[in-house]
Amino acid sequence: MTGSFPVFRSFAGYQRAWLRNDVIAGLTVWAVLVPESLAYATIAGVSPVVGLYAAVPALVLYAAFGSSRHLVVGPMSGTAALSASVVAAVASGGSKEFVAATTALAVIVGALGVVAGLCRLGFLSEFISEPVLKGFIVGLALTIIIGQIPAILGIEKEGEDFFEKAWQIIIRLDDVDLLTFGIGAVALAGILVARRFIPLVPGSLVFVLLGILAVAMFDLDDEGVEIVGTIDAGLPSLGLPDLAASTYLDLIGPCVGVLLIGYAEGLGAAKTYAAKEGYDIDPNRELIGMGASNLGTGVLSGMVVNGSLSKTAVNGSAGAKSQASGLVVAVLTVVTLLFLTGLFEKLPEAVLAAVVIAAVIELVDFASIRRLYGVWTSRLGKIYRHSARADFASAIGAMFGVLIFDTLPGLFIGIGLSALALLYRSSRPAVTRLARQPGADGAWVDAGRKRVTPPDPEIEVLRVESGLYFANADYVREHVRAAVTDQTRAVILDGETTPFLDVTAASMLVLLAGDMQRSGIALVFAHDVGQVRDVFSKTEAAGIAEVHPTVDDAVAAIRSRLDETATGADPAAEDPPDASGR
Repeated sequence: MTGSFPVFRSFAGYQRAWLRNDVIAGLTVWAVLVPESLAYATIAGVSPVVGLYAAVPALVLYAAFGSSRHLVVGPMSGTAALSASVVAAVASGGSKEFVAATTALAVIVGALGVVAGLCRLGFLSEFISEPVLKGFIVGLALTIIIGQIPAILGIEKEGEDFFEKAWQIIIRLDDVDLLTFGIGAVALAGILVARRFIPLVPGSLVFVLLGILAVAMFDLDDEGVEIVGTIDAGLPSLGLPDLAASTYLDLIGPCVGVLLIGYAEGLGAAKTYAAKEGYDIDPNRELIGMGASNLGTGVLSGMVVNGSLSKTAVNGSAGAKSQASGLVVAVLTVVTLLFLTGLFEKLPEAVLAAVVIAAVIELVDFASIRRLYGVWTSRLGKIYRHSARADFASAIGAMFGVLIFDTLPGLFIGIGLSALALLYRSSRPAVTRLARQPGADGAWVDAGRKRVTPPDPEIEVLRVESGLYFANADYVREHVRAAVTDQTRAVILDGETTPFLDVTAASMLVLLAGDMQRSGIALVFAHDVGQVRDVFSKTEAAGIAEVHPTVDDAVAAIRSRLDETATGADPAAEDPPDASGR
């Protein structure tokens, strides 16, 4: 299909010489994807084979509709955990309804993604700020890790939130199965060491195979080591999950959050590698590609999927040139489903848990959250007060929201805190007193800085470092009035950092001009922006708009009038400046 919406776009200009690199990259990604897909399905609360069911259609359909040459789409830890928490609200864990609802969730997320992409809603991911996403992912990673530790220790998993689970682990340490713990600990350490020192070796697959071999050779399952157990061989069945219409309706709201998280994470990974290779990503195609992938997994008994940064990194470092590598992974995964599932039945659950922990432990990035705390200065603290560390607060809020209240509530807590901080900051903008730097071409800067010309006591120059609108109009008015002293004869508002003005703020400026006039003070403007000028011209503010091209021009005009008044000249004899200050 060609035209306005071509499929398999990453194959445009494909060269035969790329095939070798794509095949090698596909083999490498397959070695990582198989054990991780099995592991992520257990996070979602379904049979490990569901992860493989999901991988095949996701890889093929993303290659057809996505815009990235390198992104690998499949089951992921974050969306798997989201899936488990969403589905738990409509079905009991381990039941047939739970499995069907997990598949239905993928269908709904897919449908929403396709519709959103066709409606060009790719900008939706921008509503999740980077700090919120970082805090959310850290909280999610910690929740996943604490949920896998019981399998490493060989004890029962209990508790609802992170802290309950942690407490249950602590009080059950006497029940640890040493053999299970030894297997899980060796696997976890080995995977992490392999990743650190020999990154080209698929450590997860190596230790999965070693774990299977150890069980087969020493009958460790007879010694109390829990294994994965029966995995159905063959390809998945085709069709929509058999659920009541009311259950589908109940899932729609939470699926919006799952889509946002999966899309934001996948888009970030796609953009990262597109920037490295010098091509562009289409956000709307990414939505359609992600939606089609989830629809495909949903009708083939899979689970929700999204783009994976870690597997994309493996794909890129192995030399992939196009989505041909993803098609290679899909073919190899089909071979695994047909002939190799029996191999994974002897996989120790402790090793599977080690694969999960190793995959998400690098997401516990406390250093980045600590850096957010360091984004602060005394001036920012004076201006914004409690919201000076807004990004840090949003990240911490999202993290603890996940740890205490669950995944989706944690996400919305972070988004809510981020929005509140933005509203607070925009309603409390900095109103800065300016002074001129020395020199003929000196700029007007914060008067609190060193090396500025002493300000004229009769002329206050102020800059509002924000747009002026209904939420901050009264605040700005009060701060301008507070800047006036007994010596002030004129106030200049520098509009260089005021990009917009609404009707409420225009009315406030009229009131402010009246306040100033009653005190014998002139209110003058400099550096008006086009939008501001347009609103001025259509409101009552037009009558008070003495506007000059620059602050220097405004100061010179006012100083001239004040000097003429002081020497007894009649300023009315001069033509008043027009709206341009001329």
